[in-house]
Amino acid sequence: MASVSSKPFNPFAMAQAQFDRVAEMINLDHPTRELLRQPLREFHFALPIRMDDGSFKVFRGFRVQHNDARGPHKGGIRFHPQETIDTVRALGMWMTWKCAVVNIPLGGGKGGVVCDPHNLSMREQEALCRAYVRQIARAVGPLQDVPAPDVMTNAQHMLWMLDEFERIHGAKYPGFITGKPVGMGGSVGRTEATGYGVVFTIREALKELNLRAKDTLASVQGFGNVAQYAIELYQQIGGTVVCVSCWDQEDQTSHAFYKADGIDLAALRGICDRFGGIDKKKAVSLGYKILPGDAWIEQEVDILIPAALENSITGDNAGKISRRVKLLAEGANGPTTPDADHILQERGIFVIPDFLANAGGVTCSYLEQVQSNINYYWEKDEVLGKLDVKMTSAFIDVSELAKKNKLFMRDAAYIIAISRVAQACRDRGWV
Repeated sequence: MASVSSKPFNPFAMAQAQFDRVAEMINLDHPTRELLRQPLREFHFALPIRMDDGSFKVFRGFRVQHNDARGPHKGGIRFHPQETIDTVRALGMWMTWKCAVVNIPLGGGKGGVVCDPHNLSMREQEALCRAYVRQIARAVGPLQDVPAPDVMTNAQHMLWMLDEFERIHGAKYPGFITGKPVGMGGSVGRTEATGYGVVFTIREALKELNLRAKDTLASVQGFGNVAQYAIELYQQIGGTVVCVSCWDQEDQTSHAFYKADGIDLAALRGICDRFGGIDKKKAVSLGYKILPGDAWIEQEVDILIPAALENSITGDNAGKISRRVKLLAEGANGPTTPDADHILQERGIFVIPDFLANAGGVTCSYLEQVQSNINYYWEKDEVLGKLDVKMTSAFIDVSELAKKNKLFMRDAAYIIAISRVAQACRDRGWV
């Protein structure tokens, strides 16, 4: 889904550059900078799996634990054929800031396996999940490091991982992992949480921009879980989505689906696969215009919601954004490169940074973790209500700091997050 840039892209270098810039702004001392710009520890391992045809295939897996000064590491496990250790390092660092900016008592971590679930049977995926847990079982747990689903992983994967962890340790630990099926220690509202959280922040931003949701149009990159639920709630508050894009597994490219009078979410959900890929022929029969995948960024809309992968908005394509766009809400992790950020700032586009906009997922994961650990589960309205309060409060904290000091929203969010983590490190006597 990521756009092709003329410059080599290293997500960890980008994450460190973002950190270094803010560390300089707040005059962070050198030892704390050195501590926070690298992971505390990381794991690399081989995962030999017997395939359905009887052969063996070796996959590569990673788990990065960036910082746990404020609480146990927290972060998803993604299955992706282009996974790299630098992507996992970057995501782990961003998780540290994400947990801090919404003020939940967790640190940052991330995991990944280099694989393509599209090409694996369910039995092979289960074997991969269990092998992954066996490699890290002594370094994770409800009081150490709590994984969750991410790109191309889901509740079933989490349940296999939980089962393997409990087999190894000989007891029940539902708080070890989040994103589990409801009824097996999972929380209601978790599926909706990230996408809904994006829209909670959009709602607050629209107030600041003096816009009504019903007067706005949006274009969305991605049609996975985050994108679908962001579209769902955005439509509920009155907005209209005219374009979505998604990856086509058959063509190995992305396509955008455009409908001038607004997409029909239920209809598109009915013709997409479990990874969010939309059937082009069926979409055409429903009246959608098929455009190149990067056309989502060029639409005449008020709001852009990148909700796919990192490195989607770059210095090469940011200039294609319509002059009508007033708000960009980063549903994905790291979708905007620093050179693109500069262009957005010059254009006066209000950006809700990723680790604030998409923090609904980790916030609800935290709520699931709490419920699992106390063995008491709340009703959906209560979960989503707590989520709304947390997201709204975090948005207001960042917005007020940005207005007070005339800062870009991303800088304000980083200042709050890094300051909180640095203070926790100092309080513990680490630096």
